[in-house]
Amino acid sequence: MRRPRRPRLPRLPEFLRRRLRLPRTRTGQRRAVQAVMAGCVLALLPSAWMFTVTDDRLRTTADVPPTEVAVVFGAGLWQGEPSPYLAHRLDAAAQLYRSGRIQVVLVTGDNSREDYDEPDAMRAYLTERGVPDGRIVSDYAGFDTWDSCVRAKKIFGVDEAVLISQGFHIRRAVALCQEAGVTSYGVGVNDVHDTTWYYGGAREVMAAGKALLDAVFEPDPTFLGPQEPGVERALASAKRSAG
Repeated sequence: MRRPRRPRLPRLPEFLRRRLRLPRTRTGQRRAVQAVMAGCVLALLPSAWMFTVTDDRLRTTADVPPTEVAVVFGAGLWQGEPSPYLAHRLDAAAQLYRSGRIQVVLVTGDNSREDYDEPDAMRAYLTERGVPDGRIVSDYAGFDTWDSCVRAKKIFGVDEAVLISQGFHIRRAVALCQEAGVTSYGVGVNDVHDTTWYYGGAREVMAAGKALLDAVFEPDPTFLGPQEPGVERALASAKRSAG
């Protein structure tokens, strides 16, 4: 009885074989393919982790549970004003405040140099849209998502929050805040799928890897500092007003 033939591996063009320097033997080629497949699996593992841990944590502005605190992550300034992406995040926070679903907004962003102040620009934008200044708390050392989540928990004492960001970023934000000890719901803001949106989505593939490392090793933020009572005071003010 004749032994069945092994299926042939697809043969690449010669110029690609020379450039990639593929192994000459069939066994070597098979191992190379297996290595590439393993690399693809490892590359997708962080994204799979994010989707798993955030599967039931995403909401809209209409159905997010009432929560005392919302966290809005910085997304850049244009000539000192919130970028369109950041403005959409802040619009969602203002909407949640007006509807009574949140009481306090923690704005977290970059203020690493004197001429760049995301939190103050975010505060000004929110007050112009009806959120009282006393209900806004600023975190000036939210240099990345992990830093913002850890500081929300350790510096501002936030145990539960609604997180607001773009759809391509919100899963990473929820996953990291959950790991930092903040029970989180995520509201993903919809935007036009322009070049910036696609860039942000592509960037998340790489950022997911860093997020998984942050969740595993739990590094200290760039700046931690002492605890701040801003959120506690703002909530106390909200309760006095309600009473």
